[in-house]
Amino acid sequence: MPPDLVISHNYPLQACNTFGIAARARCHVPITSVAELAAALADPRLAGMPRLLLGGGSNIVFTGDFDGVVLQMAIKGRALLGQRGAHTLVRAAAGEHWHGFVQWTLAQGLGGLENLSLIPGTVGAAPIQNIGAYGVELKDVLDSVTVYDIASGALRSMDAAACRFAYRDSVFKHPHGAALVIVEATFALPSAWQPNLRYAELAQALAGVSAPSAVQISEAVVAIRRRKLPDPALVGNAGSFFKNPVVSGARCADLLAAFPGLVHHAQADGSEKLAAGWLIDQCGWKGRSLGRAGVYPQQALVLVNNGGATGPDVLALARAIEDDVFARYGVRLEAEPVFV
Repeated sequence: MPPDLVISHNYPLQACNTFGIAARARCHVPITSVAELAAALADPRLAGMPRLLLGGGSNIVFTGDFDGVVLQMAIKGRALLGQRGAHTLVRAAAGEHWHGFVQWTLAQGLGGLENLSLIPGTVGAAPIQNIGAYGVELKDVLDSVTVYDIASGALRSMDAAACRFAYRDSVFKHPHGAALVIVEATFALPSAWQPNLRYAELAQALAGVSAPSAVQISEAVVAIRRRKLPDPALVGNAGSFFKNPVVSGARCADLLAAFPGLVHHAQADGSEKLAAGWLIDQCGWKGRSLGRAGVYPQQALVLVNNGGATGPDVLALARAIEDDVFARYGVRLEAEPVFV
């Protein structure tokens, strides 16, 4: 017998997105198991409705009410799977809070995820965005994901290569991966752990520590993030709003000739990643507002809800910033959050 679903109608979504935007969903269903996911997808009461899979709501901007069903992933569970070669495997269900999972791995004496501390959202959403911070991307530590294939109704495992990770991108953000729902993720953490201090700001924060532990690195990352980024519980935001644009080496050289202070980072393929926050700051947007949405005074990469902001308010601010950056630098910024 299929599980009973908790279907709520005209459901308020303000608490379901970290931007704190007021919107409503025609229907809302919490998903606490794979069986509930299968039941929700097959339920005739929800048939024909647009579907939105939602985790922690930290990478979404609602531009209006959602005339469909929100499936809120709330599957829980964490497990230590044991050794495989030079790695320890750990697994977490899609509905686990990402930072809570990172802290749990550290409590097990395992390093590898510490640079990704305090990133908001859930474990299931992390591979979709290929989250990254302070010199580490999720693709560096992911072993595999278990997905529910909506088309076949079957579970299957996908290794990291099958996820087709790129900068803030994965197969799950494209049409051929849209019908795959991540229900759990397995990570391979190095048994012979070494600190990753490639990110200059992190290395500087730990300059007085001769051999920092994974816990100390996590604490430093948390301190940096809290200093630079607003707490969504206090100021609505979706974290870094724009991707750092990647340009060719030749294009970067041209920009440097015109703007010697341009912040850029060489990539392995010869391209250059530009600092979107620097570009926005140079255009005078840091600390400015447009209507009820604004740019955070401590970090130009973060757009915030100054109180009562709507999705269109955020969209108008983002477009104005994009236009200014393009007019000055000829570089088009791309928003990270999904607009719904």
